[in-house]
Amino acid sequence: MSGYLVWGVAVVAYLFFRLWYDGMRTPLAPGEVDDFMTRMEGRFAGTGNDPAVLRAFLEQDDGKEFIMLNLVKAEMGDVRDPATGEMAKGIEFLKRYSSRFMPVIFRKGGHPVIVGRKVGGYVDAWNTAPDPGWTIYGSVRYRSRRDMMHLVMDPAFIAAHPEKILGTAATFSFPTQRMVSFYLGPRVSVALVLALAAALAHLALLAGA
Repeated sequence: MSGYLVWGVAVVAYLFFRLWYDGMRTPLAPGEVDDFMTRMEGRFAGTGNDPAVLRAFLEQDDGKEFIMLNLVKAEMGDVRDPATGEMAKGIEFLKRYSSRFMPVIFRKGGHPVIVGRKVGGYVDAWNTAPDPGWTIYGSVRYRSRRDMMHLVMDPAFIAAHPEKILGTAATFSFPTQRMVSFYLGPRVSVALVLALAAALAHLALLAGA
């Protein structure tokens, strides 16, 4: 294998990664929005969520990635699963949900950006409701709004969602787009890993020549 082939494989691998990670970046068409909202009928009952908020978010689609910010108050006590009768800590149900949710989102280029636990009360807050006892915060990268909608309609996600409800005492989420970031995202880190692997393989070829 020549050095040119090694670097060519690395370049092709990176292009395939970017195709998976970035997708086609086309905004939702009005017909798609209507179809998604029709398929979501009945999913809002009893949640307190307003379908008009979701519709507005979809109608304003720019085709770009976004990051969903989540604040969660996990259920720390014992909870009974009404479907199976199983008793378990609510946080365990939440962990199960996460373990089933992540493979689904990963298939469409999504992934956690940062997840952490709360270590203190509000130290700077005004004109906001009292801290309900948040325990976890997290941000999740979605490749697009279209992918988010495909995700919430995925059978694996639908099957896992009851565990999220059992493990969550309170939560709210809202979408954001990055303005400033000082961490190396997957686009850069994957490029560096592939470049390092190609360089090492190239050196090995030269050493064996």
